[in-house]
Amino acid sequence: MTLTVSEIFYSIEGETTRAGFPAVFVRLAGCNLRCRYCDTRHAWEGGAAMGIDEIVARVDRYASADHVTVTGGEPLLQGECGALARRLLAAGRAVQIETNGSVSLEAVPAGARSIVDVKTPSSGEAGSFLTDNVRRLRAGDELKFVISSIEDYAFSREFIAANAVPAGVAVNFSANVDEMSFTKLAGMILDDRLPVRLNMQLHTIIWPRGEPVHR
Repeated sequence: MTLTVSEIFYSIEGETTRAGFPAVFVRLAGCNLRCRYCDTRHAWEGGAAMGIDEIVARVDRYASADHVTVTGGEPLLQGECGALARRLLAAGRAVQIETNGSVSLEAVPAGARSIVDVKTPSSGEAGSFLTDNVRRLRAGDELKFVISSIEDYAFSREFIAANAVPAGVAVNFSANVDEMSFTKLAGMILDDRLPVRLNMQLHTIIWPRGEPVHR
């Protein structure tokens, strides 16, 4: 079984409730969306074929990693993504899968965490979210909204009001810092008494000029 891999690297987890912990990132190639502010456009296409055994062997180089993040691109476009997650779980790894929300979470195995984007209007891909994914969320999973504007904030607030997010699922509001300050977003969250988490991209604070991560 093979997957098309853009890169595998070891770094500090920058987002989600696992932010700050060392992690291995397996970035799969290919994406069905073209978000305006995407910072991983190199993973939209290309990549190299790797067998699951080879990927797991690469991950095994980093015994100190707190978890493995399978990301993209859009990892769930590749049919073997679930098989990879199961192999990593069987090897004793904590696993989370970052997905853009437009593909069913059905393939995510029990034991793996789903980190699911809901695309806001400024992304250019609003409406891509597969609404059935809300009911597929499990305790420990997370939703993420990237917020660039007041319109994005209102969209995100209305989404969580209109959808019954399961108990135990963290909701992250992440500022697109080129267009929305953390201070302003934090103020709106507090003013509206929203039960959400302010998500900061820790890796951009550690490496503001985009220094290379550890390969």
